[in-house]
Amino acid sequence: MTLPLIGILRGISPGEAVDVGEAVLAAGIERIEVPLNSPDPLRSIGRLAEALGDRALIGAGTVLTPAQARDAFAAGARLIVSPNCRPAVIEETRRLGMESWPGVATPSEAFDALDAGASGLKLFPAVQIGIEGMKATRAVLPPGTMLLAVGGIGADDFADWRAGGIDGAGLGSALYTPGLTAAEVGERARSLVAAWRAAGGE
Repeated sequence: MTLPLIGILRGISPGEAVDVGEAVLAAGIERIEVPLNSPDPLRSIGRLAEALGDRALIGAGTVLTPAQARDAFAAGARLIVSPNCRPAVIEETRRLGMESWPGVATPSEAFDALDAGASGLKLFPAVQIGIEGMKATRAVLPPGTMLLAVGGIGADDFADWRAGGIDGAGLGSALYTPGLTAAEVGERARSLVAAWRAAGGE
């Protein structure tokens, strides 16, 4: 991935999705997910995919079942992110040709996810697992495994996570919360990208 950051637009509505997505993309974040517990998420995914799909990887988050993965794919998603590790979801996601980023908190979950074909791993919730916990998991993963920290990570601690060996991050409330304008989200996105790069995370 060009910049190993995923923009998480939890709570976004279809009417604002494209404007916010454009602002996030303009800042350099090329992977954008709409969690399925957002208002009318498939419509937001569809609008984002239509408007940005040739420039960004649009996806669904909080995907818990193979049926949800199929629905997201039909809406235009090409990226599936989950809070948990369900091999059936990963396998269906990969069968459809999408990227799969399941949530893992233990080495057992990490290896189950990789065995099922995950594109990379989402360490979740990162703030609970901590940098030392991440380093212990990282030490046993196969070389080249992409590991993204998601949940409570932000500009203030990018450098510490990078030094610990994380590859990238998912950006939720640090990037977007309902009620922010596209311009405000864009400003947050630019600040987060700048902080990531300053931490050595090209």
